[in-house]
Amino acid sequence: MTTPQTPVSSAFGPASTAADVMRGVDLTGATAIVTGGYSGIGLITTVALADAGASVVVPARDMAKARAALAGRLGVEIAEMDLVDPQSIERFAARFLESGRDLSILVNSAGVMATALFRDADGHEGQFAVNHLGHFRLTCALWPAMHDGARVVAVSSRGHQIAPVDFDDIDFRHRDYDKWQAYGQSKTANALFARALDRRGKGQGIRGFSLHPGQIITDLSRHLSAEELGAFDAFDAQGRPKIDPAAGMKTVEQGAATSLWCATSPALDGLGGVYCEDCDIAAINRQEVGRKGVAPWAADDEAAERLWAVSEDWTGRTI
Repeated sequence: MTTPQTPVSSAFGPASTAADVMRGVDLTGATAIVTGGYSGIGLITTVALADAGASVVVPARDMAKARAALAGRLGVEIAEMDLVDPQSIERFAARFLESGRDLSILVNSAGVMATALFRDADGHEGQFAVNHLGHFRLTCALWPAMHDGARVVAVSSRGHQIAPVDFDDIDFRHRDYDKWQAYGQSKTANALFARALDRRGKGQGIRGFSLHPGQIITDLSRHLSAEELGAFDAFDAQGRPKIDPAAGMKTVEQGAATSLWCATSPALDGLGGVYCEDCDIAAINRQEVGRKGVAPWAADDEAAERLWAVSEDWTGRTI
């Protein structure tokens, strides 16, 4: 039975921080992997999990940046990996499996947003390749290390409301490339991936979740011009990011809270496959882009299964 997109009356809310969510959580003996774990909300997620006692592995494309960001952090190790390079993903996963460790938490937090058109070595559109296909490969490759109680967390975005997955032309071969449509499609894919993975893993006690962290100014926005950023009304008169959690505009500490809640909260025991925001399961949004909730197309089991089949075909991987 699929977990409904129905809030569970969480003890937390839009303004909750990573520290709030992790208070009292003991992860001693657990191992976590956090992609993008050396920047933005991924960095806060890494630090919070490590502070709770977990051993955290951070795959990094930019090793120098990762070492600088995580210098002196106990319980954190860095390993080279590039989400757009299948061989790099396989090498990282093989090294982890060789270590013999169980994987309790996988947070797929890395991503790109609104980039100019680029393609991976197989010719797939770049945002879909990084945000979805790379994480699909990684999760499948790490699957043997996951057991009862493990959670896979896919960091999606309210940007999923921009577009469903266009199964007739995922790679923008026959339509004009639009960087926001491509981003929205990739974020819908994150939510559908968590849904399909959960259906496959729940019998073993392995659950999947996706989430919207909030509207947060991080390195993710590096491909946007000053004019584009200004159009989001994200800065105050002094040029500082606006913070209004109720409206979705959060600090990085608030943005990481929902990832951590999905990864650790006992309120989600026995549940899975759902899209979350503000540290709770989100309701279905049948209204308009930019509103709270998950679009129906990102909570559709038929679309999730179709995406899984495409992903298996394109990557040669499954669980």
